[in-house]
Amino acid sequence: MKIVFMGTPDYAVGALEALIHAGHEITAAVTQPDKAKGRSGSLQYPPVKECALKYNIPVFQPERVKRPEAVETLRGYEADVFIVAAFGQILSQEILDMPRLGCLNIHASLLPRYRGASPIQHAIIDGEERTGITIMQMDAGIDTGDILYQKELPIDRGDTSQSLYDKLTVLGGQTVVEALKLLERGALTPQKQREEDGSYVKMITKEMGRIDFSRDALSIERLVRGMNPWPSAYTLFRGKQMKIWEADAVEGEAPGLTAGTVAAVGKEDFTVAAGRGLLRIRELQLEGKKRMSAHDFLLGMHIAPGEILGE
Repeated sequence: MKIVFMGTPDYAVGALEALIHAGHEITAAVTQPDKAKGRSGSLQYPPVKECALKYNIPVFQPERVKRPEAVETLRGYEADVFIVAAFGQILSQEILDMPRLGCLNIHASLLPRYRGASPIQHAIIDGEERTGITIMQMDAGIDTGDILYQKELPIDRGDTSQSLYDKLTVLGGQTVVEALKLLERGALTPQKQREEDGSYVKMITKEMGRIDFSRDALSIERLVRGMNPWPSAYTLFRGKQMKIWEADAVEGEAPGLTAGTVAAVGKEDFTVAAGRGLLRIRELQLEGKKRMSAHDFLLGMHIAPGEILGE
């Protein structure tokens, strides 16, 4: 098939390379404009652009893909289908109608659950046991188009948003290649999404990482994993921000202790009372310091039971 591929981050690169290796002809890679990086202001290519250039694929980087001049540029590329993976811009109906097979989106959830911008993080935070990839026929809504093909993936107990992102990057490439084989044979049956099962998640913000110790320990552990690596879950320790990179919910209670109070301190970690249960802190980063194990932190910082985090 001739494909115009539209995507921007590493997640999209997995699918782009899978399509290339499967023998499809990528007539153009459409991605976001280069961004200035660091104090020098030097321009950084989006990952999809870097991949496309490696394979000598033409690159198009519109500021706004819905502008008339961008639409006309898209018309100039031969394509049976547009494949979209975390592109970062909304497509107009004019663009959606352009290729004969329409526009297919590679979405990192089992739609209709977790439509929107942050399905990977929220699947972990909400304690889902499985997620997956949905190949969807795009329409004018936000992830509301017909479902064409899905593949499931279990969420492991220790998955962070980064590890799950990496797994779904690979699965996304496998899934879209399989879906296109079926599409070419006319073997895909579009299925309407059940609106009553749908949910929508917004972009992750830094504020969402603030730990509320009045919640149960398991919910806090999931927040820590879901916010890793960005923006990270965090609290306050002696007036400074403390990022929590790794923590476990453990059985037991600390009767009489206010949520957020240090209940016990060991050599390798320390335990904090939650609204229900206990949270064992295993890796952290104090403001102005490097990321470190709780063991190394305790070697250089005296902390005793009764101290309260979050104040």
